[in-house]
Amino acid sequence: MTDTNTLTTDNTTTYHERAAAIADLLSTTTAWEDPTPCEGWTVRDLVEHLIVTQRDFLVERELEVPTVSLADPQRAWAEHTEAVLALLEDPSVGPREYDGHFGRTTIGATMASFYGWDLLVHRWDLARSLGTDEQFTQEELDQIEAALAGFGDALYGPGICAAPVEVAESESRQVRLLARLGRDAR
Repeated sequence: MTDTNTLTTDNTTTYHERAAAIADLLSTTTAWEDPTPCEGWTVRDLVEHLIVTQRDFLVERELEVPTVSLADPQRAWAEHTEAVLALLEDPSVGPREYDGHFGRTTIGATMASFYGWDLLVHRWDLARSLGTDEQFTQEELDQIEAALAGFGDALYGPGICAAPVEVAESESRQVRLLARLGRDAR
C-alpha cells in the first residue's frame, strides 16, 4: 500500500526544488527583455508561460491561485510559487485525483511530473539566455527523456517545442536530448 502523505511530500518537494532553481536563476538578472532559446520569447515571456500554464491547470481544478503582475518577473515567480506550494502542502489538494491526458492522476503528481518537466527544460532555456550553461543530472536527463514518449507528435505542435535540431551522435546526451526538443545546446 502506498502512503499518500509520502507521495504528497515527494511531489511537493520535487516541485519546490525545480521552482527554486528557476528562482535562483531569476535572481541573477533584471534583463527581462533578453531573448531565450524559445523562438520569439524573452525572459519575461518564459516566466509568464510558466506562471500562466500552472495557474490555468490549478484553476481548472477549481483551486484559487492569485494572478501576479509580471512587471518584475522575479517577484511574480516568487509570489506564484509561494501560492502553488501552499496549495500542494494542503493535504486535501496534492492527493486530489482527476482524469488527465495520460489517465487518472493527482494534482501533486502533475505539478511534480508534467509541470516539473517544464521547469527542468525551461531552466536550461533561462540559463542559456543568461549566458550560463545549465547541466542536467543523469536523473534529470532520464526524466526528460522518459516524458518524451508521452507527448508523441504533439511535442512539435504550436507552443510546445520547435522541430528537432540535427546534431551528431557523438554529442553529449544532454545536447542530443535538447536537440530532440528543438534546442541547439552546442
